[in-house]
Amino acid sequence: MKKILLSGLIILLLNSVFAKASILDTRYSNLDTKYDFVVAQDGSGNFKTVQEALNAVPDFRRVTTTIFIKNGVYKEKLNLSVSKQMVTLIGESVEKTILTYDDWAQKKNLFGEEKGTSGSASCYIYGTQFTAKNITFQNSAGPVGQAVALFVAGDKARFFNCRMLGFQDTLYTYGYASRQYYYQCYIEGTVDFIFGSSTAVFEDCEIFGKRGGYYTAASTPDSTQYGYVFINSKIHGDAPANSFYFGRPWRPYAKTVFINCDLGKQLKPEGWHNWNKPDAEKTTFYAEYKSKGVGANDQSRVKWAHQLSEKEVADNYTLEKIFKGWMPK
Repeated sequence: MKKILLSGLIILLLNSVFAKASILDTRYSNLDTKYDFVVAQDGSGNFKTVQEALNAVPDFRRVTTTIFIKNGVYKEKLNLSVSKQMVTLIGESVEKTILTYDDWAQKKNLFGEEKGTSGSASCYIYGTQFTAKNITFQNSAGPVGQAVALFVAGDKARFFNCRMLGFQDTLYTYGYASRQYYYQCYIEGTVDFIFGSSTAVFEDCEIFGKRGGYYTAASTPDSTQYGYVFINSKIHGDAPANSFYFGRPWRPYAKTVFINCDLGKQLKPEGWHNWNKPDAEKTTFYAEYKSKGVGANDQSRVKWAHQLSEKEVADNYTLEKIFKGWMPK
């Protein structure tokens, strides 16, 4: 009888343990994705800092490493090195899982030298096949010039329901070989706050302009067919009317296209700026298709910009075509 009671007690305890484990797995999972590490500032996870978790990822691991980050403001200057591939970061909530730092371009390093734009970033992503979900990437330096929140160089980078917060140069899409996908993300800033040479698609995103300036500053090389493509996105802000351009060419062959986007009053009627480089008007490719909203005004755009046809969009602006076979969804 005692053995039966003892066996029953053991079974009850094991069921309790398994039930708790199941609850934890559900709490720290996103759909069918389970976590490998948990980051929590209160010590309840595997690590207290995000960088510790990134460092713990085995170099050149061939399967996805998933890191769950509990709510908190993590003030860290983060670096995911090129050897840390297939890493996924999942925040507990996009509003309360905040990765932030406060460097800026003119800030001095320990040698007394200016950090520069690239050196100002709060978070560097070099590893390939990186994914982030439900996370805020922030540079909290304020309106002090170039201050990058997120620097993305790795190929096949994906961001779902994330926020990128800053002022000038918020999001740096670095490297022409890097393909990047942003879905239902919120990106805010002032001057050139989405910039770089990568091929990047922003789908169902909110692009929020503060004060006035330029939404984009692409530096697409002449050998690359696609630069920035915004699809079904909202382009607006709290800046005054007629205070923002779609973009200006950081490099001569800049390519930026807006497809089915809702444009706010902030957009200037002319749409685009040549950055005082008349020759760039001949080499850039700036275009729209079926813009809507207060800022939609295809008759007033600069003459060197384009209005795409339905066939051009259908033939050339699918994710598969833009990303050369990579399907980020």
